[in-house]
Amino acid sequence: MARGRLFGLFLISFAVIAPAMHAFIAKYDDYWQRQEAEARRKVQKAYHPEPYNVTNHLNYHIHMTMKEFNFNETRRSLAAKYTGECKATNPIDGCWRCQSNWHENRFRLADCALGFGRGTTGGKGGKIYVVTDSSDNDLVNPKPGTLRHAVIQDEPLWIIFSRPMIINLKQELIMNSNKTIDGRGANVKIAGGAGITIQFVENIIIHGIRIHDIVPGSGGMIRDSVKHYGLRTRSDGDAISIFGASRIWLDHLSLTRCSDGLVDVVQGSTAITISNCHMTDHNDVFLFGASDSYTEDKKMQITVAFNHFGKGLIQRMPRCRFGFFHVVNNDYTHWLMYAIGGSMNPTIISQGNRFIAPPDERAKEVTKRYVAESVWKSWNWRSENDVLMNGAFFRESGSPVVNHPYKDKMIPPFSGSEVNMITRFVGPLKCEPGKGC
Repeated sequence: MARGRLFGLFLISFAVIAPAMHAFIAKYDDYWQRQEAEARRKVQKAYHPEPYNVTNHLNYHIHMTMKEFNFNETRRSLAAKYTGECKATNPIDGCWRCQSNWHENRFRLADCALGFGRGTTGGKGGKIYVVTDSSDNDLVNPKPGTLRHAVIQDEPLWIIFSRPMIINLKQELIMNSNKTIDGRGANVKIAGGAGITIQFVENIIIHGIRIHDIVPGSGGMIRDSVKHYGLRTRSDGDAISIFGASRIWLDHLSLTRCSDGLVDVVQGSTAITISNCHMTDHNDVFLFGASDSYTEDKKMQITVAFNHFGKGLIQRMPRCRFGFFHVVNNDYTHWLMYAIGGSMNPTIISQGNRFIAPPDERAKEVTKRYVAESVWKSWNWRSENDVLMNGAFFRESGSPVVNHPYKDKMIPPFSGSEVNMITRFVGPLKCEPGKGC
């Protein structure tokens, strides 16, 4: 009897652990085994052995963009609600945003990623796929013209939308490699249903859409490519879940009110940039690494740049394990517990951010470690040119970047005092043909 109870407990434990290991895959068949093996090779290829070269490259481009501005004039013109001509206030936007022919040259966006996601091209060079139908009624044989039908195709595709639409996903939307979801020119919302899963694939751009009020999916048979569908378990209710994937760029998104996280990045995913996004009204915002025991997350490298962490946020902006994380020129105007946290010795380089602490005296610290100081004091968490307001403080640890072996080649970050301008145009933009966005 005791042996039977132990066996039963093992089955229950495995049932809990297995979905975490394979992200909602109920049957880990030959297809998924091949996908994982190939994804691991791609992750290794995308990993940057010299991450400070990547942070340096981004800081260089920030400085070059800011040199083009007349700061006093720009501050005055952006002080109130802006209705004037297009102004690109950071180097990613400066690459494409003010071109009036953006609708005729959508692929230009694919040349603009910076940070660890640099080189992500999505569906560039592929066909333009126009989503004309907001329905999501058949998960195994999606209807042509729907977003689900578009993202499962094997070929590179640049996916756009024929009109404004609200898409209620009946279950998680599983993306195939080499895709761009481009919401420019249409007010596109994914809302009230399941979220987006990026699993064991590469080269994905998601740009210019709103994702909100995402709930867990119950699972079931779901198609993930033209040639394969399979049984999925319950999804978590993340807006975007990135699992064992590489070369991912999330840009100009609005993310709010989801059941679990807004963006979860796990299982060794790497070469990722999250930029120009607006996050509000949520508890667990960004989770980078989900397990203290999964050491493959040491390959995780993520840039978080030019975002606004806004009203109603509580914690995890981000919460990191292992890996290398460059958090640069973001505006943190609200948090209730902490802004940046982590465990398992992640490297966190915070540069040129603005941190405005909440009124609660117990929540003034920007940082949160989940272990004793004797453990974390050697972790490399550095703050450079950050602006700390309303009593905010960043508890540093590890070696200063000034003592880094590459210090002679390091470009200083742009000051957090200019972040309000740098992040002025976060979230989906209003884009009209013949005008800059």
